This record gives sequence, C-alpha cells and structure tokens, in this order.
Amino acid sequence: MDPILERYYALEEKIKAYNPHLDTERLFSAFTYADNAHAGQLRKDGSPYITHPLAVAEIVADLGLDVDSIIAALLHDCIEDTGATHEDITKRFGSTVADLVEGVTKLTRVQYTSKEEEQMENLRKMLMAMAKDIRVILVKICDRLHNMRTMNYQSARKQKEKALETMEIYAPLAHRLGMQRVKWELEDLSLQYLDPIGYKEIETELERRSAANEEFMRNIQEHITARLAEENIHCKVYGRVKHTYSIYRKMYSQNKTMGEIFDLYAFRVIVDDIQDCYNVLGQVHDMYKPILGRFKDYISTPKPNMYQSLHTTVIGREGIPFEVQIRTWEMHRTAEYGIAAHWKYKQGLGNKELGSEETFGWVRKLLEAQQDTDAEEFVRTMRVDLFADEVFVFTPQGDVKSLPAGATPIDFAYSIHSAVGNHMTGAKVNGRIVTFDSTLKSGDIVEVITSKSAHGPSRDWLKLAKSNEARNKIRQWFKKEKREENIATGRSMFESELKRQGLTLAAITAEDVLPNILKKVRFGTLDELYAAIGYGGMTAQKAVNRIKEEMLRLGRVKAAEAKAAQLTQDLIPSNAKAAAQAQAEAKNTKPRRSESGIIVEDLGNCLVKFAKCCAPVPGDPVVGFITRGFGVSVHRADCPNALAGLQKPDEKDRWVKVTWVEGAQTAYTTGLELSAKDRDNLTLDVAMALSAAKVKVTSLSARSMPDGYATLSIALEVKDKSELTAVINRLSGISGVYQVSRFQNT
Repeated sequence: MDPILERYYALEEKIKAYNPHLDTERLFSAFTYADNAHAGQLRKDGSPYITHPLAVAEIVADLGLDVDSIIAALLHDCIEDTGATHEDITKRFGSTVADLVEGVTKLTRVQYTSKEEEQMENLRKMLMAMAKDIRVILVKICDRLHNMRTMNYQSARKQKEKALETMEIYAPLAHRLGMQRVKWELEDLSLQYLDPIGYKEIETELERRSAANEEFMRNIQEHITARLAEENIHCKVYGRVKHTYSIYRKMYSQNKTMGEIFDLYAFRVIVDDIQDCYNVLGQVHDMYKPILGRFKDYISTPKPNMYQSLHTTVIGREGIPFEVQIRTWEMHRTAEYGIAAHWKYKQGLGNKELGSEETFGWVRKLLEAQQDTDAEEFVRTMRVDLFADEVFVFTPQGDVKSLPAGATPIDFAYSIHSAVGNHMTGAKVNGRIVTFDSTLKSGDIVEVITSKSAHGPSRDWLKLAKSNEARNKIRQWFKKEKREENIATGRSMFESELKRQGLTLAAITAEDVLPNILKKVRFGTLDELYAAIGYGGMTAQKAVNRIKEEMLRLGRVKAAEAKAAQLTQDLIPSNAKAAAQAQAEAKNTKPRRSESGIIVEDLGNCLVKFAKCCAPVPGDPVVGFITRGFGVSVHRADCPNALAGLQKPDEKDRWVKVTWVEGAQTAYTTGLELSAKDRDNLTLDVAMALSAAKVKVTSLSARSMPDGYATLSIALEVKDKSELTAVINRLSGISGVYQVSRFQNT
C-alpha cells in the first residue's frame, strides 16, 4: 500500500477510537481533495506536501477534536498555497470547515510597513476567527507544532525567526488555552534554535543524571503509592523531570544552577474526586517536610485557563526538594489538553458553550486592545497578557480576579469595569489605604474607592498599569474625553521629536508633501496624529521615523545627510574590532591622560572645549571639529550642527576622531529640557527630584505657555551618561511631566 494512503488509514483508526460514528467518506473526500490540490508541491525535505496536512490532522486527532477540525487541518493550506477558494471548500465541506480554514490562513498577499504590523494583522485575523470559533487557534497551534518539529530543514535565519515567533505568540496561546503538553514541546523546540548552546548544556546534564534521576523518582513514586494504598486511596502516581525550557528559564533568569531549582522533579498524584486531593495533600505533608510558601491551591482558585490542581514542594529523605501536584482525572485531562479536553471528554457540549463569553472573554479583550495602539505595542503587550505570571486577588464580595504579576490597584479597578477605573480616587488592600503604584499579591482583598466627581484617570496611570486591558481603557478615556488636550500634548511631543531628528514642521506640511506624510502615518489629518500621540496610541518617535522614511523617498531629506551620518560613524570607534585593537594597544603604551577627559586622535592633552549646542558627557558617541584658534570643539555624534558640518566638503578634513578617557572623574556640564502640564509646585517638585538625585544644578528656569503647559530648562553637572539617564528617569516620574530631553541648540 502507498505509504501516504497507509498513513491516512492510520489517522482514520485513531479518530474512530474516540469517535465511533466517524463519517469516513467525508474525511476521505477531504484527504483526496487536499492531496490533489497540493499535487506536485514538495516540502523542504523533499517529501510530498500532503505529508504536512496529514501530520497536522494527526496532532489534531491526538487532541480528540471533532471531524470538522480534522478536515480543516487537512485543508488548512489549500486557500493559501493552491487554487482552492473559500467558496470551493464551502460547497464541498460546508461553511464551518471553510471558515476554519480561512481563519488559519495567513495574510500573504498584503504588504506591511514592518514585521510587527504583519504579525499584528495575522493575530488580529486569528483572534477574530477565534472569537467566532475557538477551534481556529487549536488547528493553528497544531500546524505550528508540526512546522517546529520539521524546522531543521529551514535556513538558520528562518529557524530563529519562526522559533522567536513561536516562543512569543504560539506557546503563550497554548498556555492560555491550558494545553500544557503542547506548550512545553513548542518551548523546547524553539529553544533549540534560539539558544542551541544553552539547550545542549541542559540536555547533556540531564542525560548525565538520567540514571540517578530515574532511581530517585522510582523510589519516591513507590513510597507515595504504598502510603496511599494503606489509606485506601485509589490513585495513579508518576514522576517526571521538568522540561528543558522550564529549567533553562529558571537557570538563566534567576542565575541558578540546576541543583538550586526547587521543582526540577515533579510528581503527579491523580485521584477520583476532590476530597481525595486534600486527603493526599495531608498524607504527603506527613511523609515529607513541606517548604513554607511553596503551597498553591488552584482547585479552590483555578487559573484563567481552567487549570486546577494542588501544588506543594517538599523535601525528601535525601534532602532533595521536589514538587507534588495533586488533581482529579478530569482536572488532569484539562491540564494536558486544555479547552480541547471538552471535545474529547465532555459529551453533548455544544460549540456555543465552548465559545462562551465567560470562557473566552480574554479573546474579546485582546481584540479591543489592538484598536487604539500601534502594532509593536500590541504585540508586546499581548505577550504580557497571555504569558505573564499571575496573581489572584479578591473583591470585598469574595470574587476572584486574575491579574498579571506586578499588577496595581489600577489594574484591579479596570478589571471590574471601565467606569470603576475612571472614577477611582483611592484603594484599600486588606483594609488599609494604599498608593496607586502598590504591587498586589495573591490573596489580597482589594477595595476600590470611587467618586462621581472624579476627573478621570491620570496619564501617569499608563506607566503604573501592568495589564494591557487597563492601559487600553485609560487610552480610550483620554481619546474620548480629552481630545483638545491630546492634540496640544501630542503636537508639543511631535515638534520636539521633529527638532531632535533635524526636521521642521514647515517641511512636512508643504502642500505637495503633507498628503504622502498622512498616508504614511495612516491618519486623515495632523490633528488626528497629534491626538493619537497625546493619548498614547502612537509614540512621537515612531511617527517621526515613518515621516523621515517618506521624506527620504520623496527626496526632501538630502542623501548627504545619510552620508554625513556614515562619516560620523567612521569617526567613532564603536565596533568590537576597533575596541579590541584599542585595548591591545593600551597594554603596550603608557596610560593616556587628558585634563579635559578627551583624547584627540591619540594626541593626549590638547586644547579642547565642549560644544554648547549639544553638551556631550562621557558615554555619548562624540566627534571633534578643529576650530580656528580655539583648539578642538567636541560634539555629540548626533548633534545637528555636527551632521550639517560633515556635509560641507571644505570642512571635511577638520573633523577628527575623539574618544573619552576611561575612568575620568571630571564633572561635565550639560542641559535638559522638561515639558509638563503647568501646575502649582511643579518647579518645586523638579528641584526636589534633582536634589534627591544628588547632582549639582547650575541653573533652573521655568516658563509657562499660553496653552496650559510649562517648559523648564535645567543646567547640571554629571559624571557620565548613565548618571544623566538616572536623572532623566527620576524627572520623568514627576506628576504631569510628559517629556524630558537632552538640551540641543541648533
């Protein structure tokens, strides 16, 4: 028999094991349709393409999904890679299958301005399809799992690209759907390509320990089984070593050795009912010493992905800690297969319940979140929402709210309702008043204090909120209620960024330029762009970067500017080779000294002055300009005056390479410009923040603007760029401050 046909019949048998009433004629029709559609197509390993849809269908069948899902798996690449259409599939296999295939299909015919936008559009389409039918993402995850299993045939660049996307998007989705077994395999497969050395080290160490691991786990398993048999508790006990990525994450993120990981070994005890779960917990704690703070009850407080289990970490007689997970058979199936377990083990549960608002409310929240944010922000925050560690807190009425680790009362308030967050004036945790930036812990009872007279959220809340849901609702409020303020704030931030990047507002608002600019940033008017920047839907930097790309395309930004930037780079010893060469030379020469802290082309002490237009400090890439009668003027490499000078042919030879002296203790004067909403005591708050930063301030001036904003100019002395960055971060945290930038006078 043909090997592919033989494989198909094996798939049929696998499905019949849990679905005796399988419509084999319809399934075979789907297989032959896919086989014919992909005829002549080969995979990277040279095998017929149909082997991939077959493999995906096998994984879907392993999850125990219905026949429509398996047919969709067989056909999932037909719309994308063959001449088949949604209408063709609808006629042959029904609209449900066609919609599933369409939901899984990637958007390959659309051009995007960035990888993030392409990723966001694919996610948006997938989420919309998920909201209608959760089976879309189940099939898609199975598709990605098989692709990762066969990734060794792809190029190194493709391997890393797909592995990163899998780790950032598909593993978190599998986790959120409760599909732990699939999630673990996706993570381990991705790690092989993202950090092959780290992966190999852990695998080698596990292999070296394998005999000892097996003996330890067998002894513990036999000990627990015997004890529970004495207590007449019917159960199954088995042990396992944590999967590779789980070990990797703990070793590298927490800087631990494998011996320091508490839950390297995990044992599962599966029992018949919930009462036995707690009985087993008592027996385990009687047999082994429990580690304080390592007990979690996910039975009384399930995770949002439906996971339920008791977790405890104990120490055995050998002094080795290990984790014990105790659950019922139903909980075990949900832990292994997540939402897919409903198809396999819940009889008569319709798709309507499977896609209920309560179960998949998080899909709706993700769809809402992408409406008022740019692609990069959405993709980043989606990973936080899907995969962040969770804390479980309670309302005063005893309802449980799941929030990302590090969540604040702001996140809690908006998880209840937008109106609660918008009218919040304070919060209590465990009966005590707390600040808005307080970090919530599992078990906290949180009460939100509201007032009808509250003026709405503060812009600072966007920095304090950890959940995408809360930030999105805050942005929505500002978008709706504060349009004029958003426009004023956004315009100020936008013009400041234009100035920083050497552009002018007049240049981009020329009649023949503005329509192209607006199309590039995807807004109808400049006011709409300003408003989006003002409420946080887009950053000023991203908007100006896109505008600069368009100006270059239109020829409005001279190519000489790009050339000047390259010349600047040529003057900066920034690459590793130059740094290594300089280090080698330093070993064979006397230590270089300079009273100014600057070395001019290895000339040592030379008359040097620091340009007042950009005020560089150690840590800034710098270039030098030989002035007539005043020595060398040192500029930041990104200084507009330096970039303009590099474009002048008659001054090209006057630009020289300069470097900072390592370990110089001199204080350097530089400047900052701070923009903020004008209010009482603003200058006092700024002065106090500077005092707390322990820097010398040589001048501070404030100017109120007609539109209700204020600008402060600060001259101060710092040792280097890291100290200056710390000052900027401290000033950025002051209430009402929306921008702190380096002084730059063009």
